[in-house]
Amino acid sequence: MTWKIYIKNFASYLKLERSLSANTVQAYLHDIQKLEQFISIRKYSLGPLEVELKHLQEFLQWITELGLGPISQSRILSGIKAFYKYLIMENMISDSPAALLESPRASRKLPDVLSVPEIDQLIAAIDRSKPEGERNKAMLETLYSSGLRVSELIGLKISNLFFDSGFMRITGKGDKERLVPIGSIAMKHIQLYQDSVRTHIQPMKGHEDTLFLSKRGKGISRVMVFILIRNLAEKIQLKKSISPHTFRHSFATHLIDGGADLRAVQEMLGHASITTTEIYTHLDRDFLRSEIIRFHPRNR
Repeated sequence: MTWKIYIKNFASYLKLERSLSANTVQAYLHDIQKLEQFISIRKYSLGPLEVELKHLQEFLQWITELGLGPISQSRILSGIKAFYKYLIMENMISDSPAALLESPRASRKLPDVLSVPEIDQLIAAIDRSKPEGERNKAMLETLYSSGLRVSELIGLKISNLFFDSGFMRITGKGDKERLVPIGSIAMKHIQLYQDSVRTHIQPMKGHEDTLFLSKRGKGISRVMVFILIRNLAEKIQLKKSISPHTFRHSFATHLIDGGADLRAVQEMLGHASITTTEIYTHLDRDFLRSEIIRFHPRNR
């Protein structure tokens, strides 16, 4: 049997025998589908019955590197353990490969992830009565919409915005270029910033194509973005240690928790590989954009 058949039968068991709600069943299925995607991406020719402890350990390491914290990891692990308990109950396997899998320790130092309401609060706290307010809102909406690194954000070029197709060309680590989907809300605020603020700034030489400018016409610095986010966090009394990278981790976490394809998230983040040895499959651009439209909280 294929993964899909096992997952379908597991769903029937959860609905009919355990009488779980539709939302709970869907959450369990998302967890198993994440594991299935990982197996597929690694090109392991394994069905659910052939998965071993070492594969599950690699899977946990993988989602850790994607930015999921201990709480999200524990929830996913809970779904996987429930799946293998079901397979034991159905006499399909005798032992669960997840039995000896340790739950992530909450003390593990991973970046804080913002909830959707916290993202909303931070962005709403921007003072838009000042010209830089429109710029700052556009910057944070872009960070959250596309999961950019801060260096990628401040390096954005006007000539690399392709709003007709809903993409930006990003220059990432090692000067590698990739096309990244951008949501409609971020596009709206970028255009508002360009039309109402940037058009009145005289760019300094060498910054004519830079999207986000300071009052003096120079590109925004990394430090300015850090200070902006820290000040907003203080303004709303947010008790988390956050930075521009927090938006990147939140972007990935919210998409994955919502059910987005792991390969799509990895591609959008610009990870050539999750490990140093493996290059993942390049995905169709329309598929990447559809994942943003379907699963990003800003599009719901």
